[in-house]
Amino acid sequence: MKKRGIGSHTKPNNGAHDTWLTPPSILNVLGEFDLDPCAAPQPRPWPTAKIQLTEHGLGSAWVGRVWLNPPYGTDIDLWLERMAEHGRGIALTFARTETEAWVRWVWPYAKAVLFIAGRLYFYLPDGTRAKGNAGGPSALIAYSDFDVEVLKQSGIAGALVIPVHA
Repeated sequence: MKKRGIGSHTKPNNGAHDTWLTPPSILNVLGEFDLDPCAAPQPRPWPTAKIQLTEHGLGSAWVGRVWLNPPYGTDIDLWLERMAEHGRGIALTFARTETEAWVRWVWPYAKAVLFIAGRLYFYLPDGTRAKGNAGGPSALIAYSDFDVEVLKQSGIAGALVIPVHA
């Protein structure tokens, strides 16, 4: 059975993999990151941060400015919670603004959200662009004032929203 809709890209090819790399055009305009706690396994076609963890990212110490393109599965709330608690860096995820993960870990903590125009094309572990797009809208979430400025200057097409915190 072929999966369709938002999230269908997370387990393609009959579950062969769920490693989807951030497009280099996105990473190239966001500056240098200190840590990627859920980096793609080696060999990877491009770096995402100075320190790239491929295992145990949730349980490891997070330092500096973090790049987070988490696995888009059922544990995404744990990754967004950790990012919200860390408070420095940018996360890339689907723009599922009504979900519990967004309500608990994005809206109360994010300094800004850039809703990316169109749908991203993620890349495969060998560095080739996926044939299909992500299947849903994506957002970049800034968790520090510095990262808000990075998003403002990035040139990434979309709409930048500054949340109103209660």
